[in-house]
Amino acid sequence: VASTILASPMLRNEWLRELEGMSRRIKDMRKELKEGLEKCGSKHNWDHLVQQIGMFAYTGLSKDMAVELRKKHHVYLLDSGRISVAGLNEFNVERVAKAFHEVTKGKKF
Repeated sequence: VASTILASPMLRNEWLRELEGMSRRIKDMRKELKEGLEKCGSKHNWDHLVQQIGMFAYTGLSKDMAVELRKKHHVYLLDSGRISVAGLNEFNVERVAKAFHEVTKGKKF
């Protein structure tokens, strides 16, 4: 499949446009999550969210915070604090930001 797509100029260009769109969406979700946390009044520095690249982000949250996010807010991430940015969208990013703020306010991490 990959060789067929890459060998066809039309298919390759379509793939590149889709790849660019996906990349832009992930960057936008990182930015919206950071801005959502700031809007909630978070005093933590969330720059690392937008400085990273890729479909996953290391949030810096502790295992206890990750457990609390899952149990109280139904926001799912690994105990290491790693989250799927690809799972964020315009309909849930604000709720995720609010949940992050709730479990981090007044805490150091």
